[in-house]
Amino acid sequence: MISEPDRIGVHESVESVFPPSELAEYLSELPVDVAVIGDDEIGSCDAVVTLEHRDAFLECEWIHSIQAGVDRFPFDEFEERGVILTNSTGIHDRWVGETVAGYLLAFARRLHEHVANQQERRWERPEWDAGFTLPGTTACVVGTGTLGSGVAEVLGSLGVRITGVRRSGEPVEGFEEVYASEGLLEAVADADFVIVTLPVTEETHHMFDADVLAAMADDAYLVNVGRGPVVDEPALIEALEDDALAGAALDVFETEPLPEESPLWEFDEVIVTPHCAAFTEDYYRAIGDLVRENVDRAERGESFHNRVA
Repeated sequence: MISEPDRIGVHESVESVFPPSELAEYLSELPVDVAVIGDDEIGSCDAVVTLEHRDAFLECEWIHSIQAGVDRFPFDEFEERGVILTNSTGIHDRWVGETVAGYLLAFARRLHEHVANQQERRWERPEWDAGFTLPGTTACVVGTGTLGSGVAEVLGSLGVRITGVRRSGEPVEGFEEVYASEGLLEAVADADFVIVTLPVTEETHHMFDADVLAAMADDAYLVNVGRGPVVDEPALIEALEDDALAGAALDVFETEPLPEESPLWEFDEVIVTPHCAAFTEDYYRAIGDLVRENVDRAERGESFHNRVA
């Protein structure tokens, strides 16, 4: 717990997601000073809302990440300095779920082909049996937390059968069947879509290696909206080159931005999006509501919501 901050900085790094001035204006009625800041102004703030990490944050009392993932922040150093770290878990579920639904609908209705054809002014209909509908298909969501549950909710409303993988294997609402992590190979084997919503940790790094990809059906699609390093990218490229998978939709990558020389740009059945699955016009408002709640909690001397360090 910390005392109510005197000055909250909205770091300029959030610009890649939303204008920092929008968040500063949204928080302007707080009983504290809120300002858009650059690196040289971090030292003037008790708290900072940010996308990226800066070493100067170690001098602050509280850092809020606008993403759920916080692997970029040095937990040990934060703990040593007594810096509180909160994240934005809980706001992205529906947004990311709708993006995943968009990927699946694109593959099912061949929309990505039509967009590609449009760029070439090419009038070309798909093969008569290329399209399919989502009801009756199965999606295995690997990671049944807030993000995975949001994906399951949206896809379930489209008639997709939802299975999941979580560490314990215990049942989760919205999932017809849940496998323990040890059963990953079995879980992905019968799925039409395998959807990764995991953060990157020592346990999940390259979890989707050649063995897991080989366990998937050759007409299945891989979707990654978690973190890039969860998937072994060279193994995925090899599987795609060998037609061992039907395709993939990828919002996150081992190196971002995705290098121009990456083969992933070239596959007809791969959809590449630039780590924006959660982008929406309401993003800054949802972040502002989390920040406002924790300012109120600080004033009351209560524990912070979404504290991760």
